[in-house]
Amino acid sequence: MTPAALLALLGLVDAAFSGFRAYAGRDARIRKRRATVRAALRGLAVGAVLLLVPVLTASCLLLTAPDPARTYAGLTAGAVGYLLPLGGYALAVLLSLAAYFVLPFRAGTLAMVIGLGPLTLLRPLAVAAACAGAVLNGGGPDSLLVGVVAGVAVLCVGPAVHRRWYTAVQ
Repeated sequence: MTPAALLALLGLVDAAFSGFRAYAGRDARIRKRRATVRAALRGLAVGAVLLLVPVLTASCLLLTAPDPARTYAGLTAGAVGYLLPLGGYALAVLLSLAAYFVLPFRAGTLAMVIGLGPLTLLRPLAVAAACAGAVLNGGGPDSLLVGVVAGVAVLCVGPAVHRRWYTAVQ
C-alpha cells in the first residue's frame, strides 16, 4: 500500500471518529447505535469531500511542476515523513480503544478517559508533527503545502459536522 493510500485511509478513519465526537454526549438514550453510526457516516462523508482538497493540491503541483518526476519523489518522501508521526498517534488511539474493549468496565472507562481524552486534544499537535516530519524526511515545500492543506482539512471535519447537524439542541 502506498503512503498516500495509507494517509487517505487514516484521514477517512479520523473523519468518521470526528463525526462521532461531534455527536457524542448529545443524546441521553441508552440505545443509540443508529444515531452513532449516522454521525460517523456524516463525518466520513464530510471528510471524504474535504480530503479532496489536498489531492487536488498535489495534482496541481504535479501538473505544473517543471520536473514532475522530482516533484513526485518529493511528495512521496513527504508522505512517508507525514505518515510516521501520524502512525504513532494512530497506534496510541488503537491501544486506548483496545483497552476500553478488553478491560473490565471501570478499567476500560479509565483507559478511555486517560487515553482518548488527551489524544483528542493533541490532534493538532500530531498534525503539526506530521508536517514537520514531511519536511524533515526530504519532502520540501511542496509536501509541506500538501501536508498543511491535508491537516487543515482533517481538523475541520469535526467542526463542520457539528455546525451542520448538531448545533441545535435535540
